Amino acid sequence: MMELGQAIAIAGSAIGAGIAVISGIGAGIGQGYAAGKGAEAVGNQPEAKGDIISTMLLGAAVAESTGIYGLVISIILIFANPWV
Repeated sequence: MMELGQAIAIAGSAIGAGIAVISGIGAGIGQGYAAGKGAEAVGNQPEAKGDIISTMLLGAAVAESTGIYGLVISIILIFANPWV
């Protein structure tokens, strides 16, 4: 049978993994907002399309890395749990 301390560690890790995955929601919202504002900026100033798109892609990459970090942390908490 499992000890109480180990059961609490596993439950806490599962809850922490769920919270870490929620960071993907923020990344998705940020990327959608950046794409919308980028399209709006290109519509207002078509001659600056290259600069606008490169800046938008850099921001999307930063937002995506946040979601990937959350996914990696949740995988570590579930499969390579350091507290068990």
